[in-house]
Amino acid sequence: MTTALPPVVDAETWQRHLDDLRVREKAATRELDAIAAQRRRMPAVEMPDYVLEGEEGEVRLADIFDGKSQLIVYNHMWFPGEEWQCSGCTGFTSQFTRLEFLDAYDARFVIVTQGPIDEALAYKRKVGNQMAWYSTANSSFGSDVGAPPGGAFAINVFLRDGDTVYRTWHTTGRGTEQLTHTFGLIDILPYGRQEEWQDSPEGWPQSPTYSRWPESEDIAAAYGPKR
Repeated sequence: MTTALPPVVDAETWQRHLDDLRVREKAATRELDAIAAQRRRMPAVEMPDYVLEGEEGEVRLADIFDGKSQLIVYNHMWFPGEEWQCSGCTGFTSQFTRLEFLDAYDARFVIVTQGPIDEALAYKRKVGNQMAWYSTANSSFGSDVGAPPGGAFAINVFLRDGDTVYRTWHTTGRGTEQLTHTFGLIDILPYGRQEEWQDSPEGWPQSPTYSRWPESEDIAAAYGPKR
């Protein structure tokens, strides 16, 4: 238990510091709005007619949209023969349990992984994941969108016009943080993420990067089938 505390001041001084911070927060919000506007003006690239595998067998990329016009794909890392897959990917995707709100935006959010579909679906059930999973094990789709076998995770966004699919956006690394609520909540805490790389006041609790992240086993215990 840490005993580190920020300076304690009167309410007027506290409000002045908050007002100063708010200027930067509002500027960041406006910059994010401008980035989103630029993203909406991105060109697109037409995709081949990929065939992936889903719970009910082979499925064309255009059909993964499930009738929607927009699709978000999380490319989940996969390590053959491992009981527990990437804890970062497992933790990230475990957050998305209520995605019905995307229906109003004519959009869907799914997972695609390099793992064989039977193993991928078994892992999905084990960790309590709620999203639809697809496999690109027998397709070049993953490699073509920045998530090759043994490679990194990624987020890709697609737009469908009839049977034609276009790739509109891609990110990886810390670019995925904007889609998660976890870091948003942690970052407003006084001690933040408590990781060594963070710029924090002297005496603030800090530990090795990722050391506070839940392991895949922990996620399965919290969200998976009751044992």
